[in-house]
Amino acid sequence: MLNRVVLVGRLTRDPELRFTPNGVAVANFTLAVNRPFSNQQGEREADFINCVVWRKPAENVANFLKKGSLAGVDGRVQTRSYDNNEGKRVFVTEIVAESVQFLEPRNSQNNQNQGNAGFGGGSQSGSGYSGGNQGSGSNTNRSNGYDNDPFSNDGSIDISDDDLPF
Repeated sequence: MLNRVVLVGRLTRDPELRFTPNGVAVANFTLAVNRPFSNQQGEREADFINCVVWRKPAENVANFLKKGSLAGVDGRVQTRSYDNNEGKRVFVTEIVAESVQFLEPRNSQNNQNQGNAGFGGGSQSGSGYSGGNQGSGSNTNRSNGYDNDPFSNDGSIDISDDDLPF
């Protein structure tokens, strides 16, 4: 059996972070994913897909993503149901994210007043946040959160043929 989903889209609202009674973090967000075709009027439509992420990655999503952020989600489809306040059965289909990738710099969405916030990219799997420059900006080799090009001097580097994988 295979149940795997990979999505790239933009958040339609800020993530909603909550905690279970046992203190486990869970974040919900909706991802707008463009369809690969146009409708009869020539307009591109989008699907709005509900996603949920747990534990430390949930906290990272809530801290580093916001409405409009570009994100990649890798996870699985899950369906569940519950009885609402009116006694009616409600069915929910959502993506349970196993990892969430931050696909653009934190300050790319008109947040220039935050200074050198660094790059918000990286994996959201396993034990938590594994990417990004979250330092104080004291690294002089960084400019606007990106590494300076190490090949900009003369365009070449010294690598022996033994070090090449092919």
